[in-house]
Amino acid sequence: MNDTTNRAEVNSAPTTVQAREALNEHAVWQVYARRKYEEPLHEIGNVMADDVELAKVYALSIYDEFSWVEMVLIPRDTIVTVIKL
Repeated sequence: MNDTTNRAEVNSAPTTVQAREALNEHAVWQVYARRKYEEPLHEIGNVMADDVELAKVYALSIYDEFSWVEMVLIPRDTIVTVIKL
């Protein structure tokens, strides 16, 4: 393969935005949970859903490996970076 072919293959790969548009899901929700009240919340993953109700369903079904006492969702686009090295 030559350099032009490699660039064409890379450029034809779907981007994250294209993948989300194909799924019709545009919002990413960070999922935090704790197993005991005395423990801090830990980030356990994320889900993609257009509204909070669907995000709740996804989070509960995907992250059901433990008996959580609390699980919260935070829209990724509301997270504020304080320090970035």
